[in-house]
Amino acid sequence: MDENTASELQAKLRTAAEALRVMEERATAGRLALEIMHEIRNPLEALGNLTYLCLQDSDQPEKVQYFMRLAQEQLETVKRISDHTLAFARHSGDPRPTDLVSVTEAALRIHLREIRTKHVHLVKELPGELFVNVHSGAMLQVISNVIVNALDALALEGTLHFRLYKLPGAVQLLIADNGHGISMENSGRVFEPFFTTKGERGTGLGLALSKDIVESYHGTIRLRSSVQPGRSGTIFKISLPA
Repeated sequence: MDENTASELQAKLRTAAEALRVMEERATAGRLALEIMHEIRNPLEALGNLTYLCLQDSDQPEKVQYFMRLAQEQLETVKRISDHTLAFARHSGDPRPTDLVSVTEAALRIHLREIRTKHVHLVKELPGELFVNVHSGAMLQVISNVIVNALDALALEGTLHFRLYKLPGAVQLLIADNGHGISMENSGRVFEPFFTTKGERGTGLGLALSKDIVESYHGTIRLRSSVQPGRSGTIFKISLPA
């Protein structure tokens, strides 16, 4: 293969990889949108009930005022949820200051039903907020991909631990599970494109794309894992400059 042909193939591979990354990001955003709809349903139902009560007691101003105050609280809840959701659709342009706490919470929201189904014990050590210059949608994809792998590894009533903290010049997010772990043979390959141990259930692209995204922000993503009985589990460490 001559040099020109090799360069053309590399360019096509880069284009295909970028298209795949965008598709994966949109799919992640779509899953988030579905979970958001479930989350918005409760305040919307509350608003409907409060409107009904206002009409029923329209001749009692004090009750109407009380119900309207409750309705205003529900509207604020809907607004807060929608504002956070819209942020994940804005990938165009340069990276911007993004609160990784909000991104982590949104990624957890995507998988909340599976977390509840498996009775996973969540441990969160998250600050009030912690900003880094990234695209929120891309980082949502990264964290969601790591959560998918953790949930696949966890048995019923397992533990999923998140720790986000600031270091000099960097922000680090640790995502740890006490699942079955990854063998030493496979742990060195998990970031390879198309490598998977899940058979037909996996594409082997999630962690490879996550690595590309993190490195595009001059960050790193690493893992440590153990398959030792009674001490098995995996820790992913995502480090971003800050």
